[in-house]
Amino acid sequence: MMIVPIDSTMQYPRNLFSHAAILFLLFIVSSPLYAQKDVNNQTYKFGRILSLIDRFYVDTVDVEKLTEDAIIKVLADLDPHSVYISQEEVQKMNEPLEGSFEGIGISFNIFRDTLMVVNPIPGGPSEKVGIRAGDRIIYIDGKLVAKTGLKNSDVFKMLRGDKGTKVTVKILRKGEKDLLEFTIVRDKIPIHSLDASYMINKTTGYIKLNRFSSTTIQEFKDALDGLLDQEVENLILDLRGNGGGFLSAAIELADHFLAGNKLIVFTEGTHNPRKEYRASLKG
Repeated sequence: MMIVPIDSTMQYPRNLFSHAAILFLLFIVSSPLYAQKDVNNQTYKFGRILSLIDRFYVDTVDVEKLTEDAIIKVLADLDPHSVYISQEEVQKMNEPLEGSFEGIGISFNIFRDTLMVVNPIPGGPSEKVGIRAGDRIIYIDGKLVAKTGLKNSDVFKMLRGDKGTKVTVKILRKGEKDLLEFTIVRDKIPIHSLDASYMINKTTGYIKLNRFSSTTIQEFKDALDGLLDQEVENLILDLRGNGGGFLSAAIELADHFLAGNKLIVFTEGTHNPRKEYRASLKG
């Protein structure tokens, strides 16, 4: 290896460092630019395929459905938790968080192509007949729905309906050898976050929340005010079986219990900077 000493008297081209700076800047920005170029190339490729199918395929095709199916397949190959939800489905899925609806009263998830009960809504039709969290619905009105490519929109169509109508389901339950059959009478499902609020002794109160909806914080405040009137000193907040919901509601609830600018939660992604949500000073 040869080491060349740098002499302070040596003369360098005036624009050497400006060129180096430009090259360094190009190096920094080139990576995301190349990544974007690759995305654009793949987008063009997919668009070209759709165009060719639409023009030359021997039969009539629904290009919109092809696109939707392709998106669903791409996300399914990533991991079990990444799913595509259409605008219409989002609207229906948000109903249990915003108002009321008519149906059998369950929170559900499609896990590994099987319809799973996350939680029966307290006091709803499903809970009344004995449906439990973790139950897997295999048949709906005699139709097999497991391992059939079931989508959220399919579940809404089959399980929701007018008050007083019936639906029969067969479920697979852990510990049970045979499928269990239930006939559920659809009803109007009131949406409440609060399951219970009371004093369990002279100083300790208890509040149970089943979800984080648009009404959760007001329900919690009203319940807490009632307990404070009874001179509560300690509080048990029961979140067992809570199916989740709006992140903003969960953050605001946590803020009631934390003080001093403590970190509640942060979100961060490969292409999104870290965003922190901290408790207010009052707690």
